[in-house]
Amino acid sequence: METEFAGRMYALISALSWACALVLFKRCGENVSPLPLNLFKNIVGLLLLGLTLLFLRHDGGDVASFETPDILLLCISGILGIALADTAFLFALNRLGVSLMSIVECAYSPAVIFCAIIMLSEDLHWPQYFGAGLIVSAVLLSTRHAPPAGQTRKQLSLGFMWGIIAMLLMAFGIVLAKPVLEMQQFPLIWATTIRLAAGAVVLLMLSLASPNRRKHFSVFLPNAYWRVSIPASILGTYVALIFWIAGFKYAKASIAAALNQTSSIFAIILATVVLKESFTMRKAISATLAITGVLLVTLTR
Repeated sequence: METEFAGRMYALISALSWACALVLFKRCGENVSPLPLNLFKNIVGLLLLGLTLLFLRHDGGDVASFETPDILLLCISGILGIALADTAFLFALNRLGVSLMSIVECAYSPAVIFCAIIMLSEDLHWPQYFGAGLIVSAVLLSTRHAPPAGQTRKQLSLGFMWGIIAMLLMAFGIVLAKPVLEMQQFPLIWATTIRLAAGAVVLLMLSLASPNRRKHFSVFLPNAYWRVSIPASILGTYVALIFWIAGFKYAKASIAAALNQTSSIFAIILATVVLKESFTMRKAISATLAITGVLLVTLTR
């Protein structure tokens, strides 16, 4: 039970880290297109994970003992949940903006719960269902904003389509990997590194095949945007990813997904403090619902 509780805390830490990264990625998206930005953040994450494994040394696990089917499963999970899902997510974020993207993100938690019930035969207690429902309701209530100015209906439709695809791929990918993540002999850092490496390889291949490959790889040259893209990559691809995987390793997939959903609430708070956006009554009610939902999901045994 203590392990389950720790998993829920990891999921919350991941949500907070991702909320911070989301604000930064939105600023990056104003100057860098989604595919090279996704590749850049993954390479930064891989470098940090490599240093982490070097620091851990023998505590990082014996690579030779990992079963090939487990590695392949993690690779497939990384391709779906990182290479494809994250690129689609960044496409949607550029077209919808943070507020509308938060609405689309609501599909993530129900998608994971659905996949977990079908693929893992998970079950929940009614307070946890109620808490998850409060979290999703809070996000929906807090993100009912007008469409961004200057967007066409076609652009909005494409944004929503890419966003839904991203959430479905992300949900399926992480639930697919959960049986491997639960294995005691498979260390968390190695699981995270393998998923990220698989996603990075696919993105590298796509970038090399692109007619704009020179522009894609220009993101790795020192530039003024690094002061935003590097912190965003550290928070979103290293800190948030490790705690995200840890949440799914130690907690039920459906519970971890519901707690991950609070990243939208954290983003609203950060936007109010950092970007000086107004904190309306609707946002206050949403925050209250979200906190109540988090307590129900986290503390219910």
